[in-house]
This record gives sequence, structure tokens and C-alpha cells, in this order.
Amino acid sequence: MIPEHVSIWGELSHVDHAVRHVDVPVRGHTVRTRILQAGSGPELVLLHGTGGHLEAYSRDIAGLAEDFHVTAYDMVGHGWSDLPDLPYTIDVLSEHLVGLLDALGVEKTHLSGESLGGWVVAWVAAHFPDRVDRLVLNTPGNIANKPEVMQRMRDSTMAAVLDPSEETVRRRVEFLFHHKEMVTDELVNLRRQVYSRPGFVQAITNTLVLQDPLVRKDFAWDPAWVGKVAAPTLLLWTSHDPTGGLDEADMLLEWLPDARLHVIDDAGHWPQWEKVSEFLDTHRTWLLHGKDPS
Repeated sequence: MIPEHVSIWGELSHVDHAVRHVDVPVRGHTVRTRILQAGSGPELVLLHGTGGHLEAYSRDIAGLAEDFHVTAYDMVGHGWSDLPDLPYTIDVLSEHLVGLLDALGVEKTHLSGESLGGWVVAWVAAHFPDRVDRLVLNTPGNIANKPEVMQRMRDSTMAAVLDPSEETVRRRVEFLFHHKEMVTDELVNLRRQVYSRPGFVQAITNTLVLQDPLVRKDFAWDPAWVGKVAAPTLLLWTSHDPTGGLDEADMLLEWLPDARLHVIDDAGHWPQWEKVSEFLDTHRTWLLHGKDPS
């Protein structure tokens, strides 16, 4: 029997798509930014998490492309985008996203961000409200700014980048999954290749400044700025997210002016990989019809 998931390219085999690079200005740097686009319809941009890359959405792009013009990209300092030497704080990552929209000629878009990507899209929605239609915050993680979660993220990520062996990187990727048997050799080796890029140790150091409480305090989830998010927002949580429980989702529900919650059962930090059908149905229901997923 052929497995449900064979490879990343297998997931994309039946959908027309393009992978290319776009130059985006960020803090005086020109960041060569890798993007993947597919489909037609309303604009939808997908953002991965810390240390990630656009392949985090490889199982979803074909399905989303049936209803949306989808753009997935590697954030500055991530994947195969450029790695300029500057702290990748939330304002910098947001500047990169807005600059990418400008470069692509996209005036307004739906945004769906996972983990760090969720933090970025919320910040953009608060500070650039005219650019955002609807939001999905997918397992945004550690809303309460817990020091032990920050430490675990710093330690596990840095360990994998300093020693991008099969064992160490697999452990880092398995952290994202509830069903760890779903972590494939292809996914692990892809991330090993990213982590082995020249300059990536410095790049991940620049990313992990967000796990430093002193740096984080200027961007930490807080009702003062979260309350400015006017875009209708779906909180997409899971039953086994290692970075934050439903108590943190309740905090966001109180802070966001227009939000609702959907919980995907039996999944970890990457529901877009573990629960593809529900992830796709949830996005269609919310983004196309403005209805709360059942």
C-alpha cells in the first residue's frame, strides 16, 4: 500500500505552482526571499514558525490552491531566504512581510501564521490594518511569555543548528508533532540542509533573541497592541500543543476585538501536517464564508 504522504513533491505533483525568489527591502538590506505560489482566488499568505521554512505547508498548498491564490514563503533569516545579520524581532519580520506584499503587488490579503508566524501576522494586523482581511493564528504559542517555554525553545533549536545531525534535528522536528511517527526522513533532512547553510548559526541566534525576556518585552503578546487587531480572527489551537494550552487561547479571546476559537483534536504544534483535512476545511469555512468552524 502506498502511504498517504510519500514526499513533499508528491503533495505538489498535481497542482501548478511556481517557486521563485523576490527581492524585499528590510532595514537597509535587500533580502532575496524564496516564495511558492499556487492557485487562484482571494489572496492567502502562509507563515511558518521559528527555524522553519515554507515546506511546513507542503501538505496543504494543493488543497488551499483550489480556493485561494496561495503564497508561502521563507521569512527573513529562515529557510533559503537571505540571512542578513540583524536581530529578527517581530517588527523586522513584519517589515519583511509587508515589503513582500508590496513586491508582489498585493494590497490586502488573508494571513495564516503558525507559531512565530502567528505572532507576526497578528502584529501586522495591529500595525498595518489596511493590508489584512481575515486572520488565522495557528498554534501561536507561549502567549503568556513563560520563561521555561522560552528556554526550551532556545535550547532545542540551538542544539539542532549547532549539531545538525540526523538524531538532533529529528528530535527538534518531533517536538512539533503529537504523532511523532509522522516525521519523515525527508522532512528531517530538509531541515538539516537548512541548518547547515553558511551563516545559519548566526541567523538562528538572531531569531532566538525573541526568546530573551528582555528583548521579547517590547513585542510580547499584550492587550495594548493585540486589542488593535481589527481583522476578524480565528484562533486555531490543538489538544496537544507543547507551547501553550487553552488557557492561553482564552487570554487572546479576551484581548482580540473579534475572535473565535477552534480546537483540532489529536494534534501537536503542526496541525497543518498532522490533520490536513480539518486544517483545510477550517480555513475554507472561516476565510471564504466568515463562519465559525463547527
